[in-house]
Amino acid sequence: MSEEQTSWHPGEVVPESGIYECDCGSGHHWSTDVKGHRFPPVPAGCPGGSWRLQTDAHPDS
Repeated sequence: MSEEQTSWHPGEVVPESGIYECDCGSGHHWSTDVKGHRFPPVPAGCPGGSWRLQTDAHPDS
């Protein structure tokens, strides 16, 4: 995963499998995503616009 990029927009390719949260700051919107798939849209009504990795599915790799 890129050390520089910390957030990804809906439709971009997921760099690492894990649990991502939206960037709205409320910490209430989560998405479990698989490496190589595309990020989904943020939930309806959410003011966020991108996803940030919250929990890496494979932290030792």
